[in-house]
Amino acid sequence: MGEDGTPTFTVDDALLYMGFGKFQILVLTYAGMGWISEAMEMMLLSFIGPAVQALWGLTSHQESLITSVVFVGMLVGAYSWGVVSDKYGRRKGFLITAVVTSGAGFLSALSPNYVSLIVFRCLVGLGLGGGPVLCSWFLEFIPAPNRGTWMVVFQAFWTFGTIFEASLAWFVMPRFGWRWLLVFSAIPSSVLLLFYVFAPESPRYLCLEGRKEEALVVLEKIARVNGAKLPSGVLVSENEIELAGKNVPTEDTQLLPPEDNGYETPMQMNPKAGGISSLLHLLSPELLRSTILLWIVFFGNAFSYYGLVLLTTELHNGRNTCHPEALRSKSHDGVSYKDVFITTFAEFPGLLISAFTVDRYGRKLSMAVMFFLCCLFLLPLLVHQPQRLTTGLLFGARICITASFTVMYIYAPEIYPTSVRSTGVGTASSMGRIGGMVCPLVAVGLVHGCHQTAAIMLFEVIILVAGVCVLLFPVETMGRDLSDSVSNSTQTDRSS
Repeated sequence: MGEDGTPTFTVDDALLYMGFGKFQILVLTYAGMGWISEAMEMMLLSFIGPAVQALWGLTSHQESLITSVVFVGMLVGAYSWGVVSDKYGRRKGFLITAVVTSGAGFLSALSPNYVSLIVFRCLVGLGLGGGPVLCSWFLEFIPAPNRGTWMVVFQAFWTFGTIFEASLAWFVMPRFGWRWLLVFSAIPSSVLLLFYVFAPESPRYLCLEGRKEEALVVLEKIARVNGAKLPSGVLVSENEIELAGKNVPTEDTQLLPPEDNGYETPMQMNPKAGGISSLLHLLSPELLRSTILLWIVFFGNAFSYYGLVLLTTELHNGRNTCHPEALRSKSHDGVSYKDVFITTFAEFPGLLISAFTVDRYGRKLSMAVMFFLCCLFLLPLLVHQPQRLTTGLLFGARICITASFTVMYIYAPEIYPTSVRSTGVGTASSMGRIGGMVCPLVAVGLVHGCHQTAAIMLFEVIILVAGVCVLLFPVETMGRDLSDSVSNSTQTDRSS
C-alpha cells in the first residue's frame, strides 16, 4: 500500500500475477536467436582454423591465434556492453552487439589475408561479448519462480546453435569453402536487427530509471498478449518501496537485513563507487573464498569446453602427421565433419543431465561428478586411439563438460548477495574468457607439435582442479532461496 492507502505493485508482482505466456515465448525466441548466433560463431572456430592454415600455410600458433583473438574481443565486450546496457538500456545494448557481430562476421568472409581475418574475428568477439545482455533482458521478463527452469531452456538454444553449425559446416565446407561458412554463420545475428523494432525495453530497467509510464505500457502489452490482467494499484519501483520502509522479497530488493547477512544493501553502498565498490565486496573476507573458487571453476570449465571443441577437429585432422598412418582421418580436406557432428550432439544429453541432477543431487555434486567423469573419458587419449574410439571418448567428455557448464551458470548467481551478484558473475565470466584464450595454445599448438600426451595431461589437471574446487565451495544452494544461500555462505566462510 502507498502512504495514502492506494494499492501498489512492482514489476515482479506484475509478472508473477500475469504468469508465463505467449509474450515470454516471443521474448525467448528473440533472445534465443542471439544465443544461437553466439554458439554458431564460437563453433565455427574449430573449422576455420584448419581451413585457412592449409590455404595460407600458417603455423600452429598462428592458427590458434584465430581463436584466441575472439576471446580477447569477448573479454572487452562483456564489460563494455554491460555498461552500455545498464546506462542506456537493454535494447540499445543488444542492438550495438548485433550490428558489430553481423557486420564483422560478413567482413570476415571477405578477408584477403591473415591479418585482416584476425582483426575482423576480434571484432566479432567484441560483439559476442554482449551475449549476456540478451540473457539478462530475457530473464527480466520471466516471473521469479520460473527463472531457474527457463534458464535451462534458454541454454538449449546454445546447444541447437552448435549442432546446426556442425551440420552447416559438414555441408558447406567441402562444397563452397570457409568463406561461405562465415557468411551463413553471420545470418542469425542479422535476424536480430530485422526484428529489433518489435523488441520491447525491459520494464525492470525502465522502472529503475524512473520511467514508470513506459514500464507500465510494456506491462500492459504483456497482459494483452498473454490474455491476462495487471494487478490493481499503482506501479512502483523497488527503490521506492525501500525508501518507504517496505520489505518485498524480489530480485532487486535487499534479501536480508544488514545485521543478518553481513553486507551493505544497495541503498547503503556508495553509488559513486560503482564497480570498484562491488569488486571490493567480492574480495572481502566473507566472499573471498567463494570468489576465488568460482574464478578457478569458470576458467577450468571454459578452458575444457572450448578446448574439447577444438580437440575434436585437431584429433580428427587428416593432415596431422603426428598420428600413425593407420589412425589418420581419411577426410580429403583434413577434417572429419561426420565425427565433429556426432560429438556436437553430446550437448543434448549434457543439457538433459544437468536439468535432471541440479535439483535432485545439488549443484556442487552435479558439477563435481561431471568434472571427474570428464577426466575419465579423456584419460585413454593420452595416447593415440583409433578414430571411432576417439570420437566416442570425446562424445562422453563433451556430455560431462556441457552439463557442468550449465549447472555452473545456475549456481554462480546463487552464491552472491544482490548488491554484487552481477559483478560477481561478470568477473567470473571474464576468467572464463581467459580460459578460452589459452585453450587454443594447448588444443591446437601442442597437438600440432606432436605433444598430444602433454595436451591431454594438461586438460586432465585443469579439469581435476576445477572439480576439487567445486567440492570446496562453502555452500550448497539447492532448495534454498537466494537469501538462504547468502546467509549460509557467509556463516560457513566465517566458521572456516
